[in-house]
Amino acid sequence: MPDDSIPSSSRRAVLAGVAAGIVTASATGRAQAADTAAAPAQSPLVDPENAYPRPPFPEQSQPWPGLAGKMTPRPDHGETSYHGSGRLAGRKALITGGDSGIGRAAAIAYAREGADVAIAYLPQEEPDAREVIALIRAEGRKAVALPGDLRERKYCTELPGRAHAELGGLDILVSNAGFQRHQASILDITDEQFDTTFHTNIYALFYLSRAAIPLMPRGGSIIATASVNAFSPSEILLDYSATKGAIVAFVKSLAKQMVHRGIRVNAVAPGPFWTALQISGGQTEENIHNFGGETPMGRAGQPVELAPVYVLLASSAASYITGQVYAASGGTGVG
Repeated sequence: MPDDSIPSSSRRAVLAGVAAGIVTASATGRAQAADTAAAPAQSPLVDPENAYPRPPFPEQSQPWPGLAGKMTPRPDHGETSYHGSGRLAGRKALITGGDSGIGRAAAIAYAREGADVAIAYLPQEEPDAREVIALIRAEGRKAVALPGDLRERKYCTELPGRAHAELGGLDILVSNAGFQRHQASILDITDEQFDTTFHTNIYALFYLSRAAIPLMPRGGSIIATASVNAFSPSEILLDYSATKGAIVAFVKSLAKQMVHRGIRVNAVAPGPFWTALQISGGQTEENIHNFGGETPMGRAGQPVELAPVYVLLASSAASYITGQVYAASGGTGVG
C-alpha cells in the first residue's frame, strides 16, 4: 500500500531514479561483458631456457641430406605450435630447402599467415616434402612441390619462373637451402666438397635472385639464410663459413641495388639449430651429443623459433628494413 505521507511527485522522482540506476547498471554490465569478450586471451609466457629439449642428445647420423622425420628428438618446425594471423595474406612465396629445418618452419608459418607456397628440395627428401605440402594445403593454401638440385645452374635459373607460373605470382624468395660438411683441416676438403658447398650456398642465391627479381613486384622481399659462422667461423666448417660470409656481403650489396625497385633484401643468421643439416655430416657425432649446449641458453634452437623472423622480413611491417642480418644464437651475442 503506498505511503500517503510521501507526495506523489516525490514517489515518481524516486521510482524514476531507481529505474535510471537499473538501466545504468545494466548498460555498465553489458559494456563490461563486451570488453571481456573483446579482450584477447592472454598469451602465455615462455621460459626460453627450458622451452625445448636440452642436450645431451642421442648420438646419431644419417646419409646426406638427411630426413627430419628420422631425427631424435624430432625438430619442432611449428607443425602444431605456430599460429598465424594473416600477415602474409595473398602472398606467393618460393622457399628452397622447404622440406625440413628452417625452410620447413618458414613454409608452415607462411601458409598459416595466408601465403601460397612453393618449396624446392632434393628428390631424396621427398618423404619430408610430402609432409610439408600436406600441412600447407591443410591451411587452404596452394602448395607446389619443385624437386631438383640447386647445384645445377639450369634448375636454379628456372625455379623462380616455375614458382611464378604455378602460384600465379612471386612476392617472396627465401634462399635457405644449404650444404654443410665438417672437416678438421683444409687438407681434408676435396674439390668436390668445396664446389658443392659454394654452388649450393652462394651460387644458387645468385642465380635465384637474378631470375626472381624481374618477376617480383614492388613490395617484394628476398630473404637469405646466412649463419653466425659468417661472424665467428667454426674451425671445422671452413668452406661453409666462407659461403655464409659471402651471403652477408651479397645481401647488403643487393639491398642497395634493389631499393629503387621496391624490393627489400635481408638475411637471417642462425646459431646452432636442430636440423637435418647437422646430423647428415654437418657436425661430428660428438658435437651432436652436446649440440647447442655451449650457448648461454644451454640448448639448440628449434626451427619454429626462427619462423617469426622470416615472417617479419617478408611482411609489409618490415617496410623500412633492408640490408639487415638478423641473428638468433641463444645468447652468444654473435651476429
